[in-house]
Amino acid sequence: MMFHRLLSRSLLIVALLPLTALGAGFPQLGTLAEDGFRISAEARLLGAGGQPEEILASLSPTRSLSPASVTKVYTAAAALDRFGPQHRFTTRLVSTAEPGAEGVLDGDLILDGGGDPALTSEDLWRLVQRLHQAGVREIAGRLEVSQWRFGPVECITTDRCQARSRVDNAYSALLSSAGVNFGSWCVNVAPAAVAGQPAALTSCDSKEPLPGFDNQVETQPADSGTRLSATRVTQQAGDVMQVSGQISTNAYPRDLYRASADPAGQTADLLLAMLERAGIQVRGEAVTSTTQPPASARQLAAVDGEPLQEVLLRTLNYSNNFMADVLALNLANGARPGLEAGGAAIQAFASRIEGHGPLTLRSGSGLTTDNRTSASGANTLLAHMFEQPALFPSFVAGLQSPRNGVMRFIRKGPANFQNRVMLKTGTLNEPVRVRAVTGYFRTLSDRWGAFTVLVNGTDSTPYLNWTMVLERLSEDLARLIEAH
Repeated sequence: MMFHRLLSRSLLIVALLPLTALGAGFPQLGTLAEDGFRISAEARLLGAGGQPEEILASLSPTRSLSPASVTKVYTAAAALDRFGPQHRFTTRLVSTAEPGAEGVLDGDLILDGGGDPALTSEDLWRLVQRLHQAGVREIAGRLEVSQWRFGPVECITTDRCQARSRVDNAYSALLSSAGVNFGSWCVNVAPAAVAGQPAALTSCDSKEPLPGFDNQVETQPADSGTRLSATRVTQQAGDVMQVSGQISTNAYPRDLYRASADPAGQTADLLLAMLERAGIQVRGEAVTSTTQPPASARQLAAVDGEPLQEVLLRTLNYSNNFMADVLALNLANGARPGLEAGGAAIQAFASRIEGHGPLTLRSGSGLTTDNRTSASGANTLLAHMFEQPALFPSFVAGLQSPRNGVMRFIRKGPANFQNRVMLKTGTLNEPVRVRAVTGYFRTLSDRWGAFTVLVNGTDSTPYLNWTMVLERLSEDLARLIEAH
């Protein structure tokens, strides 16, 4: 009797302990909560084969926190729901004029930007080749790049607003329905043959120096090391890549990517250079516009982008902000939508998922700092996609296995975490640090599960990095995988 009374009392004490004291299935993650970090975390088994869903672990699962780039799983799900995995965005060259007998197009050539999130230089070159095949050899008018669907899109984050004049990264690329190469310039840096000489700078995408170069890179003797720094600045004549540092004579060439100040203008510059290289002269200037091509415009050439399932693979694997936000803008309603309209379209999609709960999205990428969701809500989204047999393979394919993922920092933790988990991460450092992760796992009995962990810092919490989160999460999740 005494034993039973002691056992009952112990169970009562356990029941009254706070979640962080118990860990509630996340004992290692719970230690971050004790350090003052705000956490929303949940792991659940998904219903399948007549087996119901089951919550395995939770820490404040309904608390709304910043998901950072975990937002992109919402964008991917909404895009698959709207367009389907095989949808392709089309970019066209059109004109109200027709090529004459000598191949002269007596009018303007218009690129009709189709909102392709993955339009590349290779696609532009195919367009030019198809235009040449159509018999065009000269444009009597202008080259016009039309971003009438959306763009230039108003910036609503500090990074993107600063990128209009100066930028030292590619992740804050500005947005347009006629953007190419993910809204970023690429410059190749190669050593000179002799130490002491300036390095060779060339455009990755054109024989022309696009953008302009300010070369301050010196070639150093073999094995001296390579240290490069690049900033894109916008001057009166256009974008200039300022590159400084050193490169060894025996070093491999390096590609540097920096966001352009005007994605549609970047497309116009590259397309003009390609037309000239293909032997198609443009008499007029290259311009951008927000005017929709006339209904009477005739299609001269077109290129279809990669299927949406391929676009999502890159968007999620590389957490590409340009691609995610362009996808969200394609989902938005109304003429010339902004980022918040794209976020609202994704919110509308999630609101139709039973049991999701509150969701605030101001963009499709998560670069906006006021996006909010909960671990329970994100897992509900994952459960919904798991139940869509025609969409789930394309959706889950965009997530990374820690063991084989392109992001090396996720290669942590026990073997069952490395091999039985597929995930998407999210990172922000301002105004507070955010480390977020969501995805699926497979238990040892081959049950599917979903998990989401959102960790947000405050002004008073200690430094937060990925090692602190992934080491704890990997241990907790591996234990759940092994227990089921």
